[in-house]
Amino acid sequence: MSKILKVQNLSKTYRSGEHDLNVLNNVTFEVARGETFAIVGPSGSGKTTLLGLCAGLDTTDAGEIWLCDRNLFDLDEDGRARLRNENVGFVFQDFQLLPTLTALENVIVPLELRGIRNASEQGKELLAKVGLKERSGHYPSQLSGGEQQRVALARAFANKPSILFADEPTGNLDDETGTKIEDLLFELNKEQGTALVIVTHDLDLARKTDKSIRLRSGKIEETVG
Repeated sequence: MSKILKVQNLSKTYRSGEHDLNVLNNVTFEVARGETFAIVGPSGSGKTTLLGLCAGLDTTDAGEIWLCDRNLFDLDEDGRARLRNENVGFVFQDFQLLPTLTALENVIVPLELRGIRNASEQGKELLAKVGLKERSGHYPSQLSGGEQQRVALARAFANKPSILFADEPTGNLDDETGTKIEDLLFELNKEQGTALVIVTHDLDLARKTDKSIRLRSGKIEETVG
């Protein structure tokens, strides 16, 4: 099975005052196409930093990242942005919906940016899949947290991404709502054949994935699967 994400000997250091803060140290792993993968670890272990690097939102100090067969080190900022727009979806803990747009308008933003003609029809289909067919005209402030995350899921899958990065996707939700969102995330992922990389501190969620790594102090402490 071909690899959609390959991380080799990755290290990242930030300057903090007069000291260097080593956030990631020699991290190596691979994610196959269509595979589900979790990055777990305590706060401060480097999880979110690693996710950002894998998505090309930041640059590495050492090591290589191959995303969708492209070496991120060889791309400039515009090149990484194009790669994300064409291949990557995102789901965040705080939903990141645009407050002045309706649920439907939020979902179709990535489609309209790509000039998709029937964006509205596709958006309505996606909202129906996440159980919000009757809420398409509502604004984020009129939706519950769980409903907002459903909109975010629909938006993330709108471009049929090759890989989706989810950063604590249920972190702001109660247990019952979070479980429903997890089920929906895996269901859409399987339906579209998307690779899924989840950052989470929830070990129960991590156990639902095909593989996982546990970070501690910027190093891989354990690999499962």
